[in-house]
Amino acid sequence: MHVKAAVHRETNRPLTIEDVDVADPGPEEVLVKTKACGVCHSDLHALHGAIPSQPPTILGHEPAGEVLAVGDRVRNVAVGDHVIACTSIFCGSCTQCIQGRPHLCIDRGACQRDEGEAPRITRAGETIHPFVDLGGFAEAMLLHHRAVVKIDKDIPLDRAALVGCAVTTGVGAALNTAKVTPGSTVAVFGAGGVGISVIQGARIAGARQIIAVDLLDDKLKNAQTFGATDIINSSDVDPVKTIRKMTGGGADFAFEVVGLPQLLEQAFYCLAPHGTAVLVGAIPVGEKISVNAGHFFLEKRILGCMMGSNRFTIDAPHYLELYRQGRLDLDAMVTRHEPLERIGDAFSAMEAGEVTRTVLMFD
Repeated sequence: MHVKAAVHRETNRPLTIEDVDVADPGPEEVLVKTKACGVCHSDLHALHGAIPSQPPTILGHEPAGEVLAVGDRVRNVAVGDHVIACTSIFCGSCTQCIQGRPHLCIDRGACQRDEGEAPRITRAGETIHPFVDLGGFAEAMLLHHRAVVKIDKDIPLDRAALVGCAVTTGVGAALNTAKVTPGSTVAVFGAGGVGISVIQGARIAGARQIIAVDLLDDKLKNAQTFGATDIINSSDVDPVKTIRKMTGGGADFAFEVVGLPQLLEQAFYCLAPHGTAVLVGAIPVGEKISVNAGHFFLEKRILGCMMGSNRFTIDAPHYLELYRQGRLDLDAMVTRHEPLERIGDAFSAMEAGEVTRTVLMFD
């Protein structure tokens, strides 16, 4: 299948719109016509080299679309189904999968094509790699069937796409990883798309106080519409001291959602005794944090979070049902729509803090 895609070839260089060829699906693969794809900070990190990728690469990992063809072993979706995709593919048989942690699958290669097989995507004989096995910045995707989940056709695909990453990561960080408790206090460092999702997850969990921390007043004001009860512009005040004062001794839960070591340190220091700090943001490979070990005697914890500790095939339908009920706001998260050719503008708007989410549309 001949399609257009935004291809990442060089670090810190704009993506190029190119014609690529997508192979026919193998026995366990699904060919999806991309209808919408959110533009995530992780794509920007990959563009800048902070997250490893394998150029030439098709970025994009927050897609939704319609099934065009399936392999003969595929049973979870059929031609014509609407689907969303997630990078948390899983083999289903490793020790992590068997213990109910498919997001930490240790045999991801079982869902990829073998070295001897033809690549899924090519251009004039050159292999094009789909970022995190998705490659959503293209008019079509060839995916392993465990990367996709069927959704009801009445759900707008530009909204549903957000569940592929931002919502699954942020809401899941609150509900699955941290297990935010009713009546607790929560601090969220970063009010972008994933931070907004953490805020919504904390609200759904019943937190009584949710403090959003950011450098931009517009993003903080926006955070209040999603459930933040308090806001802090950290360019004006020390967020650690301010949070400890606001909460009367420290937050029960704090989330770092930007990917900066110093913010994770602040999230740890703003905790109350027995508090939990969760690293959600993508801190670049090789970066280190430094915290005063004495704080661990107060039973504070730092938890890592991989994609909201998701079980995507279960969580995604649950999150979409919360959307139906009006308890999870996906509509207001979509700030603007752009065509594939304006992916550079979408990245610029993200870096400027102008959007919660830009969604690329393919029709």
